[in-house]
Amino acid sequence: MFGEIAPAYDRLNHLLSFQVDRYWRWRTTRIVRPTGDAPILDVCTGTGDLALAFFRANAGRSPVVGSDFCPEMLDIAKEKGRRRRGADQVSFVQADTQNLPFPDDHFQIVSVAFGLRNVADTDRGLREMTRVCRPGGRVAVLEFSMPRWQPFKAIYGWYFRNILPRIGQWLARNSSSAYNYLPESVGEFPAGEQLVERMKSAGLRAVRFYGLTGGVATLYVGEK
Repeated sequence: MFGEIAPAYDRLNHLLSFQVDRYWRWRTTRIVRPTGDAPILDVCTGTGDLALAFFRANAGRSPVVGSDFCPEMLDIAKEKGRRRRGADQVSFVQADTQNLPFPDDHFQIVSVAFGLRNVADTDRGLREMTRVCRPGGRVAVLEFSMPRWQPFKAIYGWYFRNILPRIGQWLARNSSSAYNYLPESVGEFPAGEQLVERMKSAGLRAVRFYGLTGGVATLYVGEK
């Protein structure tokens, strides 16, 4: 499914979010600000936007690795890296977030944007992200969520369940109904305090979450 939508992925993300997805990634790199030159890992990196955002946020001082299980997505991420001036510190590798090929206690930041709900075992993915994060480092999860205040909740919910899947399916033209999967997976994924508790169980502390754009997305941050 992800391989099929890879060519249209970035264009659709920007279109369907009205370009706000760019802001969410920028905001993530400000709340979870890199320091020094220790490496950064972005799992489920897709086409690499958050990995490249972290590279920019730290002015290229830190090596950044983006990992994903979908080679078609990674091909686009690698091309973006080649086009980005000075981005030789950014690399992309094929890897399963449930079994990351990195040593313990290695990265200052381990992030994931709109990808944790696609990991088959959420808790295993969180444990792996925590394992490769260095003590004192941070694990950041940026994920879709549903607004809680009316009437925005009702309006957005109608758009998210009815309009977004139709536009996405029409433009992506894939056989796997990827944009029907999106609202279904968001609705089933733990949010708020539920995800906070899952992150704590994975070994993180001082877990906080930040609602973005009226609750359309939420950033969760925990410290190892």
